[in-house]
Amino acid sequence: MKVIVDNKIPYIKEAIEALADEVVYLPGKEITPEVVKDADALITRTRTRCDRTLLAGSKVKFIGTATIGFDHIDTAYCHEAGITWSNCPGCNAGAVEQYLHSSLLLLEQEKSITLKDACLGIVGVGHVGSRILQLAERLGMRVLLNDPPRADHGEKGFVDLRTLACECDIITFHTPLERSGKYQTYHLANESFFNQLEKKPYIINTSRGEVIETEAILNALATGKISGAIIDVWENEPNINLELLDKVFIGTPHIAGYSADGKANATRMVLESFCRFFGKEMKFSIVPPEQPHVPYDSNENVRQLQMYNPHLDCEVLRAHPGTFEQLRSEYHLRRE
Repeated sequence: MKVIVDNKIPYIKEAIEALADEVVYLPGKEITPEVVKDADALITRTRTRCDRTLLAGSKVKFIGTATIGFDHIDTAYCHEAGITWSNCPGCNAGAVEQYLHSSLLLLEQEKSITLKDACLGIVGVGHVGSRILQLAERLGMRVLLNDPPRADHGEKGFVDLRTLACECDIITFHTPLERSGKYQTYHLANESFFNQLEKKPYIINTSRGEVIETEAILNALATGKISGAIIDVWENEPNINLELLDKVFIGTPHIAGYSADGKANATRMVLESFCRFFGKEMKFSIVPPEQPHVPYDSNENVRQLQMYNPHLDCEVLRAHPGTFEQLRSEYHLRRE
C-alpha cells in the first residue's frame, strides 16, 4: 500500500509508516497527478485540491483531510470515481475557542467594549460555534444564533441574519464554505449584509476567507458601518489583501485552529478513518509532546492572554505579509 501524506501534518509519521508499505511526504502544493497515480490513499490538508484533474486515472481509493473543512475535495467527483473521503469535524474547536477568547478579551481591553453588556452573534453553530456559545455564556454575553440548516430541521433557538444585523455588537462566522445551493455561504457577508448592520459591530472570521467579500468589508470599514474586524481567514490565500490586513484590528495567517491538541485530534481522526476504510487495527497513539510548565495567573481571563495573544501573530504577519504560507506552515503550535 502506498500513501501520500502532506508533510505539514504533525505526529503522523510513526503511525502511518506502521500502517502502509510506502509513505511519501510532500508539501500540499506538490501533490500532483504524477505523484498520486499509483497511490492507494491521500492524507491531505486544504492546500491540495482533490478533484478530477488530480485523481483521474489514479489508484486512489481513500482521501483523508486532517481538517474540518472539505471544500478542497470535489465530493461529487469522488462519488463518481468510487473514492471514499473523510474530514475531521470538531478537531480544532478548542483552538478556535481559545483564539476567540483572547480576541474578545482584547476587544474589551482596547476597544472599550464591556463583554457582559454586549450581544454576540454566532453564524454557524456546529462543533466550533457551539464552543463559542459556551465561551460567550461564561463571559456573561447575550448571544444570538444563526444556523439555517439546523433551523430548517426544526431545531429551536435560531434567528435570521437580519436579526443579528440589527442587534449584535460582535458577529463571528463559523460556517463551512458552500459556493451554491440553499445554504450558500460564499460571500455571505456581502455589501447587502453590511448595509443592514445597525450597531456598527465588530466582525470576526475564522471559518473560510470566501465567506466574507473582501471589497465589501473594506468598504464597511471605510464608511464606518463596522467598528473593526478580526480576520484569520482570507480570500485568495496566500495572496491576501494587504489593505485589509492594514485596516483590521487583528489579522492572522489562518492559524486560529492551530494548537498542538487540535492537530493531534485531526491526525488521530484521519488515521482512524484510514484504518476503518482499509480494515486495519488502530494500534497507534497520537499524543502531542509535553511543553515546559509555565506558571499562569489563577484568573481565567488573565491566564488566557498569558497563554495566547493574537496581537503577536498579527505583528509578524504585518511585518512579513509575503510569507503568509510560510508563517502558517511553520506555526509554533500552542497548547489549549
